[in-house]
Amino acid sequence: MLVIGSYNELVVEREVEFGFYLNPKEDEVLLPAKYAPKGLRPGDTLRVFVYTDSEDRPIATTLTPLAVVGDFVCLQVKDIQPFGAFLEWGLEKDLLLPKSEMPRPVNPGDRVVVKVCLDTTTNRVYATAQLSGHIEKNLEALSEGERVDLMIYNITDLGIQALINNRYSGMLFHSDTFEPLCVGEKTVGYIHHIKEDGKIDLLLKMPGYGSVSDSATRIQDRLKIEGGVIPVNDKSSPEMIKEWFSMSKKEFKRAIGGLYKNRIIRITDTGICLINPNETAINTPPESSPWEKAMKKRS
Repeated sequence: MLVIGSYNELVVEREVEFGFYLNPKEDEVLLPAKYAPKGLRPGDTLRVFVYTDSEDRPIATTLTPLAVVGDFVCLQVKDIQPFGAFLEWGLEKDLLLPKSEMPRPVNPGDRVVVKVCLDTTTNRVYATAQLSGHIEKNLEALSEGERVDLMIYNITDLGIQALINNRYSGMLFHSDTFEPLCVGEKTVGYIHHIKEDGKIDLLLKMPGYGSVSDSATRIQDRLKIEGGVIPVNDKSSPEMIKEWFSMSKKEFKRAIGGLYKNRIIRITDTGICLINPNETAINTPPESSPWEKAMKKRS
């Protein structure tokens, strides 16, 4: 039996002028000649993707779509019509995102996260951006503090909505996000809080002190890039710390506290300085003017 919108392992039954028919006649599907591997002949087994053509007839291809039925994927809008949008998904026939499946209008060139679905009545493969009805509601498999895979699918005034492990949905609040993210971007995050109503709060860094090690490494790397001196310390504004290190002031203070304790940096009245293994600062400015030295290096 053919599985529409997915890959099938099929046997070549017969060759015709315009291609090959796969599967027994009562369930046959055409593989057009342009998709047939060189040397293909009856009796061979071939892995193909099966979908429907413009006349809703099953058709096979050896091209690889960007997603199959059941997948969440970020696709680019190719064209707009009154009844919906066509998305590029790696095949000659674009994937339709019906207007009824759009939570908001889209334009050519936009990137939109959709789920690939199958209309079992017509066997047509289509996309939906109405993701709420396709999100797993049973959260028993998740736990707070767990490391998860994220894909950004919507950005709101409150925060950034992300798919979790391609099954669940959660929110990264703007107040907890210190780096730019865009729709379709994939990253790693952590389950911060699972609420009684089923909503999930996310973080990009391990909750609590678990992220301090990564933050300390980021600070060290940035110090090296800047020549060992940066005009930011624990008295600096949250905005300035975010600009330099893409982290909260609370996390920055934890990280530099550990670096100071381990004698990796020196904290002055106007910044932080990297110390070498001999306890001599790399390009350390005079204690009275680290800001001036740092600004000179940046200019």
